[in-house]
Amino acid sequence: MTAPQTTAQQPTNPQATPPRPAAAQLKPGTSWSETYARCVQQAPEAFAADRLLNLVRGEWRAVGAPGEHTTPLDGTEIPGPPRIGMDEAQSAVAFAIEQHTAWGKVPLDERKARVAAAVDGLTEQRDLLALLLVWEIGKPWRLACADVDRALDGVRWYLDNIERQLDGRTPLPGPVSNIASWNYPMSVQVHAELVQLLAGNAVVAKTPSQGGFHCLTLAHAVMLRAGLPVTLLSGEGSKIADALIRADGLGALAFVGGRANGRKAATSLADLNRRHFLEQEGLNTWGVWRYSDWPALAAHLRKGFEYAKQRCTAYPRYVVQRSLFPAFLETYLGVLGSLRFGHPLAVAAPDDPLPELDFGPVIHAAKATELRAHFDSAVAARAVPLHVGDLDQGSFLPGQSRAAYLAPAAVLNPPASWALHHSEPFGPLDSIVLVDTESELLAAMNAGNGSLVASLATDDQEFADRVAPDLLAFKVGINKPRSRGDREEVFGGLGASWKGAFVGGDLLVRAVTYGADGPDEKLYGNFPSYSLYPVR
Repeated sequence: MTAPQTTAQQPTNPQATPPRPAAAQLKPGTSWSETYARCVQQAPEAFAADRLLNLVRGEWRAVGAPGEHTTPLDGTEIPGPPRIGMDEAQSAVAFAIEQHTAWGKVPLDERKARVAAAVDGLTEQRDLLALLLVWEIGKPWRLACADVDRALDGVRWYLDNIERQLDGRTPLPGPVSNIASWNYPMSVQVHAELVQLLAGNAVVAKTPSQGGFHCLTLAHAVMLRAGLPVTLLSGEGSKIADALIRADGLGALAFVGGRANGRKAATSLADLNRRHFLEQEGLNTWGVWRYSDWPALAAHLRKGFEYAKQRCTAYPRYVVQRSLFPAFLETYLGVLGSLRFGHPLAVAAPDDPLPELDFGPVIHAAKATELRAHFDSAVAARAVPLHVGDLDQGSFLPGQSRAAYLAPAAVLNPPASWALHHSEPFGPLDSIVLVDTESELLAAMNAGNGSLVASLATDDQEFADRVAPDLLAFKVGINKPRSRGDREEVFGGLGASWKGAFVGGDLLVRAVTYGADGPDEKLYGNFPSYSLYPVR
């Protein structure tokens, strides 16, 4: 960011600013070479010495062309995803369709036993899966472990409830195709696949191109060993999308990603009457109106920066009543000054535990460059540069590349012409909008044409009850954030943030099975011709 420093950019609480860390070293035993060697040792069928394999036609095969890839942690080169072409993708999907027919005939007790075995195997590999998430997508250790644990705990809940959930229901007529984002390989993608398998469906999964493919490879090696009908392949979406979305015989599409690719998927599905749930980006906002509990808001704001806001339920936009701005600013800048960021595996001494960071890098150097450019463009268009963080306050290895790292930054009152005025940054770049009336607050909070979550910070419950129903968000929190949730909690989106069936708890099982009405069954969701929304 090139904007000059101003007094307003500095944290208002000097004691909250972390000291500049001393020179650090990589935690022994966590280097990329050691991590990859452990993968080869634990799953030699899936990891070659110099490349990943694709899980197609029931076996791990050295097909596809591995590309170049670097880890966001420090630019280390790592094996890239082995991208296959359309012919191989079509062959893989055709085999998965054959697997699906046989898997649907396996009794539920046997399916439960195999999924439970997979969960046990993944539990044994928990630390290695988490370490792969650190290296591949830059998650701090605590958050990487939480991603793995959340996936496994969630599947255990379904194992306890699946008999009730499947009462009177049958598997889909074909396998479920999964195209997911890179940020939650375990708690979103693997979790969903295991539930789909438990419900009687074979699964096809594509690895994200930006990261997570090593973690998914290890996870699917464990799943295959447990006797589950899984396919995992890598490829460029533009080249193999038709095989994963439109192939005859597929039963459903589960998609997590941006709106542009989501629209393409939805358009491709339009004439197929195929089950789908497409989670797309949304500009989640937090409104502040007639509010006084600033310590409580500070705790929420800090937690909101976990994983550099690289998640679908992050809040990058704050819409603040103008008269409350001084108190909000003091609270907000105090939080920014207290954030801990840097290399997730850097320690001061070999015996030190891994650092308790709020976030590490963004997904890659190009993303960090893009966000800096967005900041500069907002300021050039007369937004106020409210805060510019300092990378030197982070914890890094001596001499390491910091190209993928971004210190937290914020702009005040960005113009409507700003590229991020209507879309999410997916990184630690916030924007604050000041408003004077309730109608202005609603307009500003709905600027993104639909979101997954929104929140209101207010002391006025009557105001919250009046305004919340008009927020174009699937979940609305009052004086608390909302999250994706799992187990019993339903998840979806309104407006352009979601297309198709809602998921979570019983609804996830319903989305990947047929009831008595078969394909004509009405599901809760956001569909072109009708909408049935659960009570928020």
